[in-house]
Amino acid sequence: MAFKMKYKIIVNTIKIVRKLMNENVRNGSIALDCTVGNGNDTLLLADLVGENGKVYGFDIQQIAIKNTYDLLQEHSLENRVKLINDSHEYIDNYVNEKVDFIVYNLGYLPKGNKTIKTNKKSTILSIKKSLEILNGNGLLLVTAYIGHAGGLEEKEAIENYLSYINQKEYNVLKFDFINQINSPPILYCVEKL
Repeated sequence: MAFKMKYKIIVNTIKIVRKLMNENVRNGSIALDCTVGNGNDTLLLADLVGENGKVYGFDIQQIAIKNTYDLLQEHSLENRVKLINDSHEYIDNYVNEKVDFIVYNLGYLPKGNKTIKTNKKSTILSIKKSLEILNGNGLLLVTAYIGHAGGLEEKEAIENYLSYINQKEYNVLKFDFINQINSPPILYCVEKL
């Protein structure tokens, strides 16, 4: 009998992020979605943290906050999430506790205004602040899109910053699909030791 192996989680970064969420976010976890977008990651996190956990969700666009709230309300999970209509660079103004899981999905709002997007300056500042509030054994995931104006510069700034954080305090892994066309997103996974 031949052993047959087929991976279904490394198809794209979205599946990898979802797999890591499902494996690492538990009932009672505190999670942070730094770019809620249309609310898909926020919804999954709200489900995973259970009744005893909490999710903070940031976005600079009111429409993203509304879309996310509507999605959460549709699933009766809005009471587990604090949505904040502000830039993720200001997380320290709103989050005053340690968190277990942090996710970023950079770029622009899908089906939204492509001129409103994340940028390297605010993203790096936010990542620095996120690492400070991340619990030991916590995970921070950053999905960087490089196919739009400013995306490559943001990705390079993130990679440069993460390359130099202390390896005695963090493990950093890069998922990069090197054989896919159309500038696939790159995923950075940071584990706080």
